[in-house]
Amino acid sequence: MLMISFSSYTFGQTLPVDSIKADSLDKVAKKTQIETDSINKQYDISDFIRKIAHPKSKPKTGKKSGITVIPNIAYNPSIGAQIGIKAVAGRKLGSDPNTLMSVASTSASITTKGILYFYINHNVYTPGNKWNFQGSLVAAKTVTPDFGLGIGEGSDASEADHVLSNPERKGYVYHAQYYSFREKVYKQIDEHLFVGGGVSFDVRRKIEDKVSTTDLTPYNIYNDRYGFDPDHYMSNGLLFNVQYTTRDNQNRAYKGLYADVGFRGNQTWMGSTKNALQFTSDFRKYWSLSSSNPEHVIAFWNWGSYLISGAVPYLELPGSGKDPGFRSGRGYTVGYFKGTKYSYSELEYRFPITKNKFLSGVTFFNMQTANDNLGTNLFEKWQPGGGGGLRVLFNKATRTNLCLDYAFGNYGNKGFFLGLNEAF
Repeated sequence: MLMISFSSYTFGQTLPVDSIKADSLDKVAKKTQIETDSINKQYDISDFIRKIAHPKSKPKTGKKSGITVIPNIAYNPSIGAQIGIKAVAGRKLGSDPNTLMSVASTSASITTKGILYFYINHNVYTPGNKWNFQGSLVAAKTVTPDFGLGIGEGSDASEADHVLSNPERKGYVYHAQYYSFREKVYKQIDEHLFVGGGVSFDVRRKIEDKVSTTDLTPYNIYNDRYGFDPDHYMSNGLLFNVQYTTRDNQNRAYKGLYADVGFRGNQTWMGSTKNALQFTSDFRKYWSLSSSNPEHVIAFWNWGSYLISGAVPYLELPGSGKDPGFRSGRGYTVGYFKGTKYSYSELEYRFPITKNKFLSGVTFFNMQTANDNLGTNLFEKWQPGGGGGLRVLFNKATRTNLCLDYAFGNYGNKGFFLGLNEAF
């Protein structure tokens, strides 16, 4: 646009177009060189392994592969002990220096609680950020813990209401087959601003409660009230979203913000068991506290989902760890708190430990709230969680970290949570 504007002048001046190109390319080259030099000063797992295997070898410099393949060994209260394999990839597509990094990951694993899990997900930006594709595919044999509806505030209006609200947080367990597919396509309409839509299919089959000796469980009570078959259901719908992002990295941002708001409309004509309309929001903000050590970061996250009309299957209600990345609610098992309306906020401080960035740390504090349709409204009661963690740099080219967190919450909840990439 700049060159076209200049060429429209008719006063006969000579324009140094080649110089403009050269200056621009030189700035991009210098910026790329600074980033490369910074990366070369860092130390990640591959450098560590190379040092152990070849003690006399010199560290490799230059462009580093954006692919990380690791054993997927983890433990947290939701899944038990886990073993498998995981791959994470990240790269910028095209030569446009402003293009955001595209990331993708896949994993296959088995756990001591009988969970078989396979997934693929991606967040891809085309050159110049003209298009953004976000999606995931999941096939799993699941074991889902359940602790009732709401935020732990009991209702004694009836025996069924007391069981459904479950103030004692008694645990129930459901086995099922789970299949999920979702894909969203965004079109950039202005700098940093995208609009888009997509589809989401969530299917659970052969749902079984192998533990309870009574039918008076939160799951059965909810299904009876809202007309769901306890054996199976489908939650299929259309997605409409607006996204704004200025993050400098999709894996581990030092600065910028990310906001995504939209609607999900489950439709019976798409096979959904019930119609439903939900409003969803995802907001993240990052502040780097040091120009010389940008890894000193304050990060804030709020994720929420709010039912506007219709009914959502019990096991698909928004709640702890039910965000798209399953990373919210550290300190609690997945779905520990849930409701038709749910809001989660977290504040985290991230800091380097070693000069070469191999080790870093975090401390975090979170709050969550939910309604229960039994007398407790959203934002009326909150449940806290918090903890700290160690980070090991896995791939310096993509800022991929191995995350080891110890987190705790109310009702005796605590445990180690392991993952790849930051929680948000």
